[in-house]
Parts: sequence; structure tokens; C-alpha cells
Amino acid sequence: MKTTMKIIKYQFNDILRSRWTIVYTLFFLAITYSILSMSGNITKSIISLMNIFLFVVPLVSIIFGTVYLYNNREYIIFMIAQPINKDALYAGLYAGVSVSQIISLLVGAGIPLAFNYPTISGSVVDLMILFGSGIFGILIFTSIAFAITIINDNRLFGFGMSIFLWLVFTIIYDGLILLLLFFMRDYPTEKLALVLSFINPIDLGRMLIVLRMDISALMGYTGAVFNEFFGSNAGMVASFIALSIWAVVPYYLGLIKFRRKDF
Repeated sequence: MKTTMKIIKYQFNDILRSRWTIVYTLFFLAITYSILSMSGNITKSIISLMNIFLFVVPLVSIIFGTVYLYNNREYIIFMIAQPINKDALYAGLYAGVSVSQIISLLVGAGIPLAFNYPTISGSVVDLMILFGSGIFGILIFTSIAFAITIINDNRLFGFGMSIFLWLVFTIIYDGLILLLLFFMRDYPTEKLALVLSFINPIDLGRMLIVLRMDISALMGYTGAVFNEFFGSNAGMVASFIALSIWAVVPYYLGLIKFRRKDF
């Protein structure tokens, strides 16, 4: 644990000193301030921020995690040569990359919201769930990036796989579901849609927010089935558990490969 904390501290300081972290924080600061200034309505602002948190955050997390691990391969080899537990090294790398992104999100988006507290005071819980979905996005897609990078030594293939998976979860998956449900329109598909809704972490993050805000128009078909089957409160709990599983499984897949990998 002591070794893990030292590695996290080093990774954290290393990433925080980079220009990337400053630019990422300023991005959230500018986009949140702009949305709050232009919408004039907290519900519309949360919906606009939801789209940023559910699409941009996963993209940045999976690209940054992939690039960071490939670029620090020599550092990883050096650390493995030391008397350091591989589990502690992997946990330290993952926590350092994830926590720096979470701080950028909280600081960048949180400052404009804090300065508009009279406007947002009635939607604090909605905003906490919004930030929770964004944090889950960082944890999930960073763990996916680490798993891809550890499994594939080819940088070009790993980077392409990261982009492809982001496209699958954000665009291709919904299209495939609609196509599948169209061809199965003569059969009962509610249970199938319910199962499919657990496969996409971005859909789960969106349901976590819209179930709380009860915005049925933004749920989509799987979200509507999800809401009908679980209801709002149970649906949020089911989404939270599924998102937690999504964060843990890729992490351990990457960790198992990292333990066995001969660098």
C-alpha cells in the first residue's frame, strides 16, 4: 500500500505538471461557463453538460490512457526491474492517470457551477449524479485503455482499437440495436433490450442521469424499457452497480495480463 501511494503521488505530480492537464481543466471551465451563460435554465444546462460528460470525457480518457501507457513503457520496464510488486505498480499508474482527469473535471466544471449557486441550488443532487456519471466514464474508459495497451504491444493497433471501441459505445452500438430490434419486430424484444442496455457503459451513464431527472424523451428505446422494468430508484441502483462492474472488469483483465507480461 505504501509503495502504491508513492507511485500514485509520482504519477499524479507528473501528470499535473503537464500542459495537457491545464488545457483539459480550462476546457471544462470554458464549456461549463458558456453553457450556463447561454442556456439560462439549469435543466437545459445539465442536459448539455451530460452530452459533454458522456461523449467527450470517455474519448479523452481512452486516448489519454492509451497514449500515456505507451509513452511510459521505458519507465514501466525500469520500475519492474526494481523490487516493486506488479499489482502496486499497475494500481499506481491507473490511479495517477484517473485521479488527475477527475480533478480536471471537478475543478473545471465545478468552479462555474459554484459561482452560479443561486441558479443551481435546486438541482444539486442532479449535478452530483451528473458528475458521478462523468467520473464513472473516466474510470471505465481509462481501465479499458490500460487493458488494450497491456494486451497489445503495437501502438498503432492499440490506438486504433481505442478509437474503434469509443465509436462502438457512442455511435455504432445504438445503430446495431435499432437494426436488431427492427429485424425482430415480430417478436417480444423487451427483455433482450433490457439485457443489451447493460452492455454499453455510456447508455448506463445516460440512464443514471435521465432516470433521476425523469426526462423520458432522452431515454431512447432501451432506456424506456429499463425504466419500465426497474422504475426510477431501482433503475438508478441497477445502473450504478452495472457501471461499477464495467470499471472493475477491464481493470482486472489488464492487471492479470500485466502480471504475466514479460516486458
